[in-house]
Amino acid sequence: MQRLALFDLDNTLVNLDEAFQVWVGEFVKEHGLKREAADWLISLNRASYPHREVFFSKVRDRFALSEQVDELWSCYRQRMPYLVRCGPEVMNGLSRLRASGWKMAIITNGTADNQLGKIQQTGLAEVIDAYALSGSRRRLNPGSGSLLVPGPRRVTDSTIMSGRD
Repeated sequence: MQRLALFDLDNTLVNLDEAFQVWVGEFVKEHGLKREAADWLISLNRASYPHREVFFSKVRDRFALSEQVDELWSCYRQRMPYLVRCGPEVMNGLSRLRASGWKMAIITNGTADNQLGKIQQTGLAEVIDAYALSGSRRRLNPGSGSLLVPGPRRVTDSTIMSGRD
Protein backbone atom coordinates (compact mmCIF):
# COMPACT_ATOMS: atom_id res chain seq x y z
CA MET A 1 0.00 0.00 0.00
CA GLN A 2 1.32 3.46 -0.95
CA ARG A 3 1.75 5.81 1.98
CA LEU A 4 0.80 9.48 1.55
CA ALA A 5 1.71 12.45 3.75
CA LEU A 6 -0.41 15.59 3.30
CA PHE A 7 0.88 18.93 4.56
CA ASP A 8 -0.52 22.40 4.93
CA LEU A 9 1.88 25.07 3.64
CA ASP A 10 1.71 28.21 5.78
CA ASN A 11 3.25 27.87 9.25
CA THR A 12 3.62 24.14 8.72
CA LEU A 13 6.19 23.75 5.94
CA VAL A 14 7.08 27.45 5.67
CA ASN A 15 7.31 30.10 8.36
CA LEU A 16 4.66 32.59 7.25
CA ASP A 17 4.70 34.53 10.53
CA GLU A 18 8.40 35.31 10.16
CA ALA A 19 7.94 36.31 6.52
CA PHE A 20 5.01 38.53 7.46
CA GLN A 21 7.15 40.42 9.97
CA VAL A 22 9.76 41.06 7.27
CA TRP A 23 7.03 42.23 4.91
CA VAL A 24 5.68 44.58 7.62
CA GLY A 25 9.11 46.19 8.00
CA GLU A 26 9.35 46.73 4.25
CA PHE A 27 5.79 48.04 4.02
CA VAL A 28 6.24 50.52 6.86
CA LYS A 29 9.47 51.83 5.35
CA GLU A 30 8.09 52.00 1.80
CA HIS A 31 5.05 53.98 2.93
CA GLY A 32 6.93 56.25 5.35
CA LEU A 33 4.85 55.08 8.30
CA LYS A 34 5.76 55.44 11.95
CA ARG A 35 7.14 52.58 14.04
CA GLU A 36 3.79 52.06 15.75
CA ALA A 37 2.33 51.11 12.38
CA ALA A 38 4.32 47.87 12.44
CA ASP A 39 2.78 46.84 15.77
CA TRP A 40 -0.70 47.68 14.48
CA LEU A 41 -0.17 45.64 11.28
CA ILE A 42 1.08 42.64 13.24
CA SER A 43 -1.90 42.88 15.63
CA LEU A 44 -4.29 43.11 12.70
CA ASN A 45 -2.70 40.02 11.18
CA ARG A 46 -3.06 38.13 14.47
CA ALA A 47 -6.77 38.97 14.45
CA SER A 48 -6.89 36.44 11.58
CA TYR A 49 -9.08 38.20 9.08
CA PRO A 50 -10.46 35.49 6.81
CA HIS A 51 -9.37 37.18 3.65
CA ARG A 52 -6.50 39.54 2.86
CA GLU A 53 -8.90 41.83 1.00
CA VAL A 54 -10.47 42.73 4.36
CA PHE A 55 -7.01 43.10 5.89
CA PHE A 56 -5.83 45.49 3.17
CA SER A 57 -9.06 47.46 3.27
CA LYS A 58 -8.42 48.14 6.96
CA VAL A 59 -4.76 48.99 6.24
CA ARG A 60 -5.71 51.41 3.47
CA ASP A 61 -8.28 53.14 5.69
CA ARG A 62 -6.02 53.31 8.75
CA PHE A 63 -3.09 54.93 6.91
CA ALA A 64 -5.09 56.83 4.26
CA LEU A 65 -3.10 55.16 1.48
CA SER A 66 -3.64 56.18 -2.12
CA GLU A 67 -3.23 52.64 -3.49
CA GLN A 68 -6.38 50.64 -4.07
CA VAL A 69 -7.00 47.56 -1.93
CA ASP A 70 -6.47 45.27 -4.94
CA GLU A 71 -3.10 46.88 -5.64
CA LEU A 72 -1.93 46.53 -2.03
CA TRP A 73 -3.02 42.91 -1.95
CA SER A 74 -1.39 42.17 -5.31
CA CYS A 75 1.92 43.64 -4.16
CA TYR A 76 1.75 41.51 -1.01
CA ARG A 77 1.09 38.34 -3.04
CA GLN A 78 3.98 39.11 -5.36
CA ARG A 79 6.42 39.76 -2.52
CA MET A 80 5.54 37.03 -0.02
CA PRO A 81 6.92 34.05 -2.01
CA TYR A 82 10.35 35.67 -1.81
CA LEU A 83 10.14 36.18 1.95
CA VAL A 84 9.01 32.76 3.18
CA ARG A 85 11.60 30.19 4.11
CA CYS A 86 11.46 26.46 4.46
CA GLY A 87 13.87 25.51 7.22
CA PRO A 88 16.49 22.80 6.78
CA GLU A 89 14.75 20.70 9.43
CA VAL A 90 11.64 20.63 7.23
CA MET A 91 13.57 19.70 4.10
CA ASN A 92 15.47 17.00 6.04
CA GLY A 93 12.21 15.60 7.40
CA LEU A 94 10.71 15.48 3.91
CA SER A 95 13.84 13.73 2.64
CA ARG A 96 13.52 11.12 5.39
CA LEU A 97 9.88 10.52 4.49
CA ARG A 98 10.83 10.12 0.83
CA ALA A 99 13.60 7.66 1.73
CA SER A 100 11.04 5.66 3.72
CA GLY A 101 8.81 5.35 0.67
CA TRP A 102 6.24 8.05 1.38
CA LYS A 103 4.59 10.17 -1.33
CA MET A 104 4.05 13.76 -0.23
CA ALA A 105 1.58 16.47 -1.18
CA ILE A 106 0.77 19.99 -0.09
CA ILE A 107 -2.88 20.89 0.46
CA THR A 108 -3.30 24.63 0.94
CA ASN A 109 -5.76 27.47 0.66
CA GLY A 110 -5.05 31.03 -0.36
CA THR A 111 -4.59 32.57 -3.76
CA ALA A 112 -3.04 30.19 -6.24
CA ASP A 113 -0.39 32.66 -7.44
CA ASN A 114 0.85 33.33 -3.90
CA GLN A 115 0.80 29.71 -2.72
CA LEU A 116 2.38 28.33 -5.89
CA GLY A 117 5.05 31.03 -5.69
CA LYS A 118 5.88 29.93 -2.13
CA ILE A 119 6.08 26.28 -3.17
CA GLN A 120 8.41 27.11 -6.04
CA GLN A 121 10.61 29.72 -4.32
CA THR A 122 11.27 27.60 -1.23
CA GLY A 123 12.36 24.53 -3.18
CA LEU A 124 9.38 22.49 -2.01
CA ALA A 125 8.36 21.96 -5.64
CA GLU A 126 11.46 19.81 -6.04
CA VAL A 127 10.69 17.46 -3.14
CA ILE A 128 6.93 16.93 -3.17
CA ASP A 129 4.91 14.77 -5.51
CA ALA A 130 1.83 16.95 -5.89
CA TYR A 131 -0.06 19.91 -4.52
CA ALA A 132 -3.66 21.04 -4.32
CA LEU A 133 -4.32 24.77 -4.18
CA SER A 134 -7.79 26.06 -3.42
CA GLY A 135 -9.20 27.63 -6.53
CA SER A 136 -6.75 25.83 -8.83
CA ARG A 137 -6.87 22.48 -10.54
CA ARG A 138 -3.19 22.59 -11.55
CA ARG A 139 -0.91 19.85 -10.27
CA LEU A 140 2.80 19.62 -9.91
CA ASN A 141 4.34 16.80 -11.95
CA PRO A 142 1.39 16.28 -14.29
CA GLY A 143 2.66 12.84 -15.30
CA SER A 144 2.60 11.51 -11.74
CA GLY A 145 -1.08 10.55 -11.80
CA SER A 146 -4.01 11.99 -9.96
CA LEU A 147 -3.92 13.16 -6.41
CA LEU A 148 -6.63 11.64 -4.25
CA VAL A 149 -7.28 13.74 -1.18
CA PRO A 150 -8.97 12.00 1.77
CA GLY A 151 -12.09 13.64 3.16
CA PRO A 152 -12.09 15.58 6.44
CA ARG A 153 -11.00 13.56 9.48
CA ARG A 154 -10.14 10.54 7.38
CA VAL A 155 -6.73 9.38 8.45
CA THR A 156 -5.58 5.82 7.83
CA ASP A 157 -2.44 3.88 8.67
CA SER A 158 -1.01 5.00 5.34
CA THR A 159 -1.93 8.70 5.50
CA ILE A 160 -0.41 11.47 7.61
CA MET A 161 -2.07 14.89 7.66
CA SER A 162 -0.17 17.83 9.11
CA GLY A 163 -1.24 21.45 9.44
CA ARG A 164 -2.44 24.24 11.65
CA ASP A 165 -6.19 24.03 11.09
